[in-house]
Amino acid sequence: MKSVFLHQSSMQQVISVWVRDPRIQKNDFWHAYMDYEICLHTDSVFFTKKMSRVRRRFSEFVWLRQRLQANSMLMAQLPQLPPKNPFFSLNNAQQISERMAGLQRFLEQILQSPLLLSDSCLHLFLQSQLSVAKMEACAEGRTRYSVAEAVQCCGIRRFLSQESLQKDSSMSGDSDSDSSECRDSECQFTEDLALKRTTSDQVGTEQAQGSSSDSP
Repeated sequence: MKSVFLHQSSMQQVISVWVRDPRIQKNDFWHAYMDYEICLHTDSVFFTKKMSRVRRRFSEFVWLRQRLQANSMLMAQLPQLPPKNPFFSLNNAQQISERMAGLQRFLEQILQSPLLLSDSCLHLFLQSQLSVAKMEACAEGRTRYSVAEAVQCCGIRRFLSQESLQKDSSMSGDSDSDSSECRDSECQFTEDLALKRTTSDQVGTEQAQGSSSDSP
């Protein structure tokens, strides 16, 4: 793990990120891929959530770099990802270790740029469980939840139903594909979000009622 130090208005801010815990995920008997846990600890003002853990696969890192490059309008020099290896093996410990190290270096360099830190795609990638399609929709304002709500509702990893996974697996031809499977259940996500909003509304109502009962 390496800590990234940012200097904002004479105040040092720390962003610690590391990539670890590679796991093989199976879509079906024939199709599998590997994802990695991304842990983030920070006291930076760029992040409202100071600690988070999500899992991402290599193709999602590729998507992130492409979006950051496009959104920055070439004003930022983006680091390279570890090269895609057509012979990458899910059972080769050395290849896996080298890829994890390369992915971590990529994130460490990304997090040193204030311009990139202001990109909502980066925050959704690091601190939400949304798939690529839903991250794009959320960043463009095409979802019922905001970027901040997606980040705050990030919790236990959820999977699609087996039927949905089988449907998605037809889009994945090999273990190192650039396609992305949706790992979250939008239905469950919106239920969590609705529950959070309802709880917040109830607290507000109780506080208002308490204030009115205390008034003369």
